[in-house]
Amino acid sequence: MNALVKDNSGTAAVRPGYELNLEALHAWMLANVTDYDGPLTVEQFKGGQSNPTYKLITPRKTYVLRKQPPGPLLKGAHALDREARVLAGLSEAGFPVAAVHGLCTDPAIIGTIFYVMDMVEGRIFWDAAIPDVSAAERAALFDAMNATIADLHSIDYEAVGLADYGRPGNYFERQIARWSRQYLEDMEAGRDPHMDRLVEWLPAHIPPGEDTSIVHGDFRIDNLIFHPTQPRVLAVLDWELSTLGHAGADFAYHAMMYRMPPHIVAGLGGSDPAALGIPDEGAYLAAYCRRRGLADMPGYDFYIAFNFFRLAAIFHGIKGRVIRGNASSAQARDRVAVLPELMRLAWLQAEKAGAR
Repeated sequence: MNALVKDNSGTAAVRPGYELNLEALHAWMLANVTDYDGPLTVEQFKGGQSNPTYKLITPRKTYVLRKQPPGPLLKGAHALDREARVLAGLSEAGFPVAAVHGLCTDPAIIGTIFYVMDMVEGRIFWDAAIPDVSAAERAALFDAMNATIADLHSIDYEAVGLADYGRPGNYFERQIARWSRQYLEDMEAGRDPHMDRLVEWLPAHIPPGEDTSIVHGDFRIDNLIFHPTQPRVLAVLDWELSTLGHAGADFAYHAMMYRMPPHIVAGLGGSDPAALGIPDEGAYLAAYCRRRGLADMPGYDFYIAFNFFRLAAIFHGIKGRVIRGNASSAQARDRVAVLPELMRLAWLQAEKAGAR
């Protein structure tokens, strides 16, 4: 187990500053969660950078609680009410997500809004190369990921009550403006010349065409729970960045793993797909297009560049939270150490898409 996996896997004691009012939480659970009964003990998940996430243990059942971080929050960030809503809609569509038991919008209970959902037991792979399985199983796991994101983008979002979950159309204009604004306004986290160039280049080079669907926004292998023994996705986690958006951009974020160094996030950068027994980037893209009934994806390289920029902006926000003292992960400082490299990689992707 490498250091990144060890640091992010499993749970530990609740970290100082992230304690919960167990008496108030127990009372809320009794009133809002069917068949809940105490006593209640709490552990904190190690992984994740944004919303603190806890394991709630009772004699009969285990739950997961997600809450906003303490301290001042950026406008529009940490919208847990949106997470709970999309999980409910996706569950109705039969998509693999954890069942939500309740949303609490009263910050007086434990200090911030939160929601409680089922604990889904299974495998989480923090390394995209999945080193501890056979080549045949690795190929099947990759195919399951590909099928799951294609299924997500094929859901009729109007039919599951999510027609107003975002604004269809102009996805890139809105997203580039959002992440540019977050990057530029967080003065405490500083500036970078590669990001400054991307802020200028991206909005001027958006490819034509729209493909609106529910998008996850952070669809990575380490945000999936797989069946304990089968190559099947049981639940997709972390819907904080979900909205109605461009399906191709969402897929490109997922496929970005092929170009991402593994020490930044779960990536395959520097790996040989053939040696791993998995499809290369082009074949993986082609499989997704077949599942969606698409001939190809002409704007794919731009979508990749946009997603590297977006991830760099997210990491930049983590850096700001570290400086302000409200980063939820114990490893946040280590993670933002790679920010200069990630920003440089983001501009390199833009060069592959034609930037000069």
